[in-house]
Parts: sequence; C-alpha cells; structure tokens
Amino acid sequence: MALTQKPARIRLGMVGGGRDAFIGAVHRIASRMDDHYELVAGAFSSTAEKSNASASDLGVTHDRAYSSFTAMAEAEALRADGIEAVSIVTPNHLHGAVATEFLKRGIHVICDKPLTSTLDDAKKLVKQAQQSSALFVLTHNYTGYPMVRQARQMISDGQLGEIRLVQAEYPQDWLSTNLEDTGQKQAGWRTDPARSGLGGCIGDIGTHAFNLSTFVSGLELDSLCADLDTFVPGRQLDDNAHIMLRYKGGAKGMIWSSQIAPGNENGLRLRVYGSTGGLEWKQEDPNYLWFTPLGEPKRLLTRSGSGALDAANDVSRIPAGHPEGYLEGFANLYTAAAHAINARKNGNEKEDTSLLPSVQDGLAGVAFVTAAVKSSENGSTWEQLDI
Repeated sequence: MALTQKPARIRLGMVGGGRDAFIGAVHRIASRMDDHYELVAGAFSSTAEKSNASASDLGVTHDRAYSSFTAMAEAEALRADGIEAVSIVTPNHLHGAVATEFLKRGIHVICDKPLTSTLDDAKKLVKQAQQSSALFVLTHNYTGYPMVRQARQMISDGQLGEIRLVQAEYPQDWLSTNLEDTGQKQAGWRTDPARSGLGGCIGDIGTHAFNLSTFVSGLELDSLCADLDTFVPGRQLDDNAHIMLRYKGGAKGMIWSSQIAPGNENGLRLRVYGSTGGLEWKQEDPNYLWFTPLGEPKRLLTRSGSGALDAANDVSRIPAGHPEGYLEGFANLYTAAAHAINARKNGNEKEDTSLLPSVQDGLAGVAFVTAAVKSSENGSTWEQLDI
C-alpha cells in the first residue's frame, strides 16, 4: 500500500510575540505540536532592533524580521516563498489593522482573541474577511479541549433535553493589586483602554466564558444585564463582572468573571442544565466531564475513557489518564486550520470549519463586551448585542 505523503509545512509568520510575550510563545508551541507549520518570518516587536533580537531567538533570518506589520505583509506577499498564514498575537487594538493587511493579500489569518478592541473595528474586519479568499481563525482555545467537544456533542445529540440554564465563571486573582503600576507588561496593556478596549476583565477572560457558553450549548444570546466593577483604586477598566443572560428560545444564563478573587488562578468553569440532565466541566481539571441524567447518580466521563464520543477522541492525542489541556487545545485549532488551508490549496473549498472559531464568533465577543459595558453604565439595563 502506498503511503500518503504528508503536506509540506505551512509557511507561518507572526506579528507580535517577541521577547517576554506570553501568548506568542503559546501560539508557536501550538503551531509546532502536530508539525504542520514552520515559522519563517515575523514583525515580532515595534522596532527593528527588538524584532531582530526576537528573530535570532526563534531562528528566523534577519531579512525576514520586519519592523512593521505593513512592511511584512507587503514583502511577504511578493516572495515566491512568502508566508501562507500569519499569527496575530499583538495587544487587542492592533488586531483589526494587522489582520486587514494580510487578508487583503490572500494570506490566511490566525488571530488571538478578542477580534478587535472596538465594535466598529470588528464589523469592518468581518467585511474584510468576507471579501478575502483567505481563512480567518480566532483562537478561542478552550473550544479545542476534548471534553468541551464531548459536552457540545452530548447537547447536540439531545442527551440533556431542552436546555434551560447555562452558567459560566472565570475567576483569577492576579490583578488584585495595582500590578500595572509596577511595569508588568501583561498587566499594563490589559488594563489600558487604549490598547485593551472598553473591557478589562470582561474583555480579557469574560469573553472566554461567553464563547464557551455559546459553543457548548449551541444557544444564541438575545440580551444581557451587566454589573461591572473596578475595585482596585486607580484602575481604568473593570476587574470584576456579574452578567445575567437571556438566550433566544427562553433559556437563561449567568457569567461571573473576576481578576481580583484571591485563591483563583484560571478557574474557568461551565455548567449546563437541561430538562433531562446536566453537565459540569472545569478548565483546571479538563480531562473530566460530569454528566448527571435527571434522577440518576452523577457519572464521570473521562478523556479517551469509556463513554468518550468521537467528538472528544478526534482531538485527543494520548491515552486516558494522561493530562491534556491548554497547549493541546490551542494546537487542535492550529491543526484544524492547517487542514483547512491545505484543503484550499488542493481546490477543496468544502473542508469542514464549523468547529473553528470564526470572524463572526469574534464579532459576537466584541458585541458582548460592548453591550455589557453599556448595560453597566446605564444602571444594569437589559441590552441586546449589536451584530
């Protein structure tokens, strides 16, 4: 039997992600995990000197280390061996402008969340993505976890009956003090409205809780009522949020996100309750999914274990009992994007991308933040998403 030849690695560029950038390193690891990409170019920092230094660290030649994303997009589009895809790992306010430069040149975009820092920019980027021949992927990485896929499939299959309640929370404690005033890079831009956008905590992690809720439940949000607070003196953006949700069709939900809850690290948690059963999943214990059929004892479903569905097994790499989580979730999105990119190379436009977070998912996330801020500013009024 002839062996199927593996496609050549996709030539990948990166904007942002230079020295001391947390999320850039995560994206690079994720892109390499299944060996579908090769990093060949980047505008890693805002100056040529810094970008060159990062390029040296990463094995990128200096002639392909750029001082601006515009110069990178122009030069790479003209090269016979130019990049085929770009990872965007800059602060939020640059996502729209960077993505536009590459999309209009037909270069595939893999962008960190949120989509943009403003709703106007998000809508413009949606139009640009729709007009481009290139793929756009937003890296809501929690959608790539096997047991999240399991939960989504179980709900889609009707194992919970009619969905009634969806509750999500994402508490952290790392911004319980004025960390941004110490010069800490990650705290600095996340609490700066010029770079982060309207939302602080709600934009940084609340959007993950919102995206996870809709991805798993399959519900569409109708309106929300938010109470956002800034507890740390001098901080410009929210650091705690309580939000009530009304879904189309009658289901209700709640989201709590906080970066000032001592004792919490990355406590993303989802609970979904239907007319015939309930599900519970925790990001810090991601290989387990609790399923409770109404009137029966709880059942523990494990990644790659008995009861795991194809939806989970298809994105599992190692035998049951070994932990998989954050990096693998990212890698699952990068691998799915690689399959879609290679399918387009081969003229197959029918590659299933339904599980990849899209530009429309990104627009919903920015609209969610915008509506939450508006609701809170107006005394916790009910607001609909402007999408």
